[in-house]
Amino acid sequence: MIDSRTAPYAALLLRIVLGFLFLAHAALKIVVFTPSGTAQFFVSLGLPAWLAYATMTWEVIGAVALILGIWPRLVAILLIPVLLGAIVTVHGPAGFFFTNPHGGWEYPAFWIVGLVILALTGDGRLALKPTPLGARFH
Repeated sequence: MIDSRTAPYAALLLRIVLGFLFLAHAALKIVVFTPSGTAQFFVSLGLPAWLAYATMTWEVIGAVALILGIWPRLVAILLIPVLLGAIVTVHGPAGFFFTNPHGGWEYPAFWIVGLVILALTGDGRLALKPTPLGARFH
């Protein structure tokens, strides 16, 4: 049985943690690897350079949306392709365990499960609800 008194707080916690994880990943690409370095890495994988910039942008926008609770269920689903792409291009060939060289697909897969759980659970407490006349928290 789901405890309806605490479930919204669990969704809030999950939403914030997932958002900060995406911010951390975006910051790694932007600050450590640099945008041009990230683009070069994408090209080395056979992907177009523009996809690196789109990925970094979507990670930041998605992270902020999750943290603030702006359409978090939809955003959670729309962030899954970023992680699937990481699994297919980098982490999948490295095997299951994330401790393998180049990191396995264990961690991004677990992260996907967290996003699916958030999408199924709901927005959580303190979600910012955009409306035609502004925004409100619920």
